[in-house]
Amino acid sequence: MRWRLFRPLPVAEVGGVQKSGVLPSGVLPSGVLHSAIVTAPIDLSALIARAQHDGVGAVSIFLGTVRDVNDGRRVTGMEYEAYEAMAASELAAVAAEACADTPGLRVCVEHRIGTLALGDVSVAIVAAHAHRGPACDGARRIIETLKQRVPIWKREHYVEGDWTWVDPTAARVSA
Repeated sequence: MRWRLFRPLPVAEVGGVQKSGVLPSGVLPSGVLHSAIVTAPIDLSALIARAQHDGVGAVSIFLGTVRDVNDGRRVTGMEYEAYEAMAASELAAVAAEACADTPGLRVCVEHRIGTLALGDVSVAIVAAHAHRGPACDGARRIIETLKQRVPIWKREHYVEGDWTWVDPTAARVSA
């Protein structure tokens, strides 16, 4: 039931069976807590609040922002377009896969579409876990997979007045 991915899912794997509701002591409710394609500015504090839990010991946050230079060209802004229904479904699937492979991972993710200015947040990923390694790995996995699979396109606008579509799957320098 795909619609369940778009609302809080306090679910944990207990003895090989997914259980919701009251969980045994020490079991962190996990899964995709929120996944959305949005047009309004992303509210990071709301995403963090959704991911928090007494069992969380680490919260890893990834923010993608519009920067002023790309491939040596001065950028003035960015437009993001998406096939919204497919993008929402695939974004939720990417997050769900990361959670399925990392027990205890709690994820909230939003990707913004529309016209964004320099410094605006285009994507926010909050990955929470009892430990820092899985939280950091979860956020990294989601952004890398999102860029490969989620049908969102970006068009950069330059100071010279022209623009170009940017391939999100193109190899870039990674740190």
